[in-house]
Amino acid sequence: MANLKEIRNRIASVSSTMQITSAMKMVSAAKLKKAQDAITAMRPYADKLTELLQNLSATLDADSGSKYSEQRDVKNVLIVAITSNRGLCGAFNSNIIKQANTVAERYDANVSVVAIGKKANDALSKNFEVISNQSSVYDDLTFDNVAQIAQMLMEQFESKAFDKIEIIYNKFKNAATQEVMTEQFLPIEPLEGDTNAN
Repeated sequence: MANLKEIRNRIASVSSTMQITSAMKMVSAAKLKKAQDAITAMRPYADKLTELLQNLSATLDADSGSKYSEQRDVKNVLIVAITSNRGLCGAFNSNIIKQANTVAERYDANVSVVAIGKKANDALSKNFEVISNQSSVYDDLTFDNVAQIAQMLMEQFESKAFDKIEIIYNKFKNAATQEVMTEQFLPIEPLEGDTNAN
């Protein structure tokens, strides 16, 4: 049986661990708040940019030759699935993978995948051709590195390797809730209900 001194030492050790854990929790909360504020601040700009692109697409006529708004018969589809590289985050990754499979089933076409995140690559490579695994982008997540991925997708569409590109990702609502989103990346879609759209 432990003597009184050992019990006191254990109590002191547990108390010390509690203080360290509490400090780590505060640091994590501060980092989460900073990331959350950055996401929230960028959302209006992203929404406005999407609206501008849709308006631009709606004003282009069929003869203007816009290579990124060209509507083609869908024979080859590219799905860009964005997950994390690690697990232990509830349904964050599994919802994306499930949605990617659902989207693929909608098409009577060849479906390929660009995986952004190790979990997407591991799961979707079993059923689809993964033409590019971009999981390493998280090692240095900068605008330039993400822009390179976007440029690659645009080149795939421009070369007619794919007739439609869809992106599946988690839209941030709050720290505990994300909404799975599926958006058409290319061709650029005009605003719904726009009478100028062709």
